[in-house]
Amino acid sequence: MTKEEKYKLVNELTEVLKQHPNFMVLDTGGMSVEKINRFRRACFQSKLKVQVVKNTLLKKALQNFGDNYEAVYPVLKQNTTVVFANENLAEPAKVLKDFRKEDEMPRFKAAFIENSFYYGESNLDAVASIKSKQEVLGEVISLLQSPISNLLGALQSSGGTIHGLLKTIEEKNQ
Repeated sequence: MTKEEKYKLVNELTEVLKQHPNFMVLDTGGMSVEKINRFRRACFQSKLKVQVVKNTLLKKALQNFGDNYEAVYPVLKQNTTVVFANENLAEPAKVLKDFRKEDEMPRFKAAFIENSFYYGESNLDAVASIKSKQEVLGEVISLLQSPISNLLGALQSSGGTIHGLLKTIEEKNQ
């Protein structure tokens, strides 16, 4: 690979990081081409971008993008595949978990999600359980609506009771 090709690839990776700042780093070493292609298809079906990269080029792209990525540099060893997240931040981890039901590969190295780093296999479940922004907003809205709807329900039922009491008192006074 020439220097020009490397610069071009680093610039492309930097642009992808701007569009998809949340990503997962995997080790695909030891996987057959067929398995890697099946994993890519599974990611493609979930609308995830997958890219096999050289560690040094990914490191340079991360350095171009910002300083907050220094913690991920130690895992950039051996074979590296990057899966970029879409709006659903946990989707890459869910795809990986589903794919790994039949095989132990690829291995989870790390993930960068919303300015937080997750390292090692033990954190795969944590990454897979991260809720999307829409799910969090839905929960917040339902939490906000619950007390209001309870209050409205109480006021409506009490209002009917008070109205009934006032009507009964008015009828007695006549």
